Amino acid sequence: MQACAHRFLDPPSPAPDGMTLLLESTSEGVYGIDNTGACTFINRAGARLLGWPVEDLVGRNMHAVTHHSHADGHDYPECDCPIFQAFRLGQPCRVDAEVFWRRDGSSFPVEYSSSPIIDQGQVHGAVITFVDITERRALADALQRANERLAQTNEMLETQVRQRTAALSAALAQVRELAAHAESVREQERTRIAREVHDELGSLLVALKMDVNWFEKRLREQDGRTPEDAHRVRDHLRGKCRHMSHLIEDAVASVGRIITDLRPSVLDHQGLWAALEWHAHEFLPAAELSLDWRMEVPGGLVLPEAQAIAVFRIFQEMLSNVVRHAQAAQVRISIEAHADALSIQVSDDGRGAEPQVFEAHDAYGVMGMRERAGHFGGAIEIRSMPGEGSTFSLHWPLEHHG
Repeated sequence: MQACAHRFLDPPSPAPDGMTLLLESTSEGVYGIDNTGACTFINRAGARLLGWPVEDLVGRNMHAVTHHSHADGHDYPECDCPIFQAFRLGQPCRVDAEVFWRRDGSSFPVEYSSSPIIDQGQVHGAVITFVDITERRALADALQRANERLAQTNEMLETQVRQRTAALSAALAQVRELAAHAESVREQERTRIAREVHDELGSLLVALKMDVNWFEKRLREQDGRTPEDAHRVRDHLRGKCRHMSHLIEDAVASVGRIITDLRPSVLDHQGLWAALEWHAHEFLPAAELSLDWRMEVPGGLVLPEAQAIAVFRIFQEMLSNVVRHAQAAQVRISIEAHADALSIQVSDDGRGAEPQVFEAHDAYGVMGMRERAGHFGGAIEIRSMPGEGSTFSLHWPLEHHG
């Protein structure tokens, strides 16, 4: 008879109850305390967060184990602990601004809630649920820093916008003042030209008309004259012709002078460099100023018409400034041109001025020069001190010109 084989099985483990399964299934730390603060139970997640074995925590005062100090290390009295207050007063609490301490002495930011255990109207302890919020706190701190940087950036941008708006408003006001001044100057120029036309050309034309009328009258009387009278009248007529010729020459000179004031013909016929030299040698001696002239410009260098006119007008304004304001005796002019830049310097030995004078809102001549130069990428530099004269410098790029 064949023997039967027997297998001996280990006795089955007792099945965990529903509460144990619930406690062990959560990632949050959960523990209970009695009315003395001693731990009655703790789940594995909670023990792991605190760095203790489960069995070493049961029966120990949890405030002394994990809540004994504030984050800065100062003592945290048990009487101030919200967890203990919760079950002593029978009121739940929720806190997210404190730390729990691990077995190794390190701490971590924690969010915890404490709910009292009440049976038949009596408080028998509390259940505490807690979670490590290190990552959440780091994210919150990072978000706060980002918000602070954003706020700083917004404030900086708003400041820049305000500054640029103020600068644009000031520039717009300056442009309006400059435009008003330019219109005033144009109107003064129109008035001056009208006066010259009226006073010089008008008087010359009136004189010519009178001479023509005299001619007509003498010619009508010619038939009744004796040969001697006719000869005498002819001599008078020749004198009148010479006088009329002089008047016509004066009229032509006046027209030429007015035209030159409006736009020098030498600029069109001989170019910018000849126009600069002509203007300096005509304008300054007329104002009884001695001139020290130096110009070094390579042959063949020609600026486009618009730029040549702008440079000439800036040069005119430089010399006009000297005559009107400097009270100088001598003017030194240096003009140099290289492959990439044109430089014009006008220096005087006059009274000079504080630098801020040339930045004033009513320094229209300086503003006009800077506007003309800036339009073509050039720049005006002014060096001046009281009693030391002034130097106006024009820097003009030539990179696009041969």
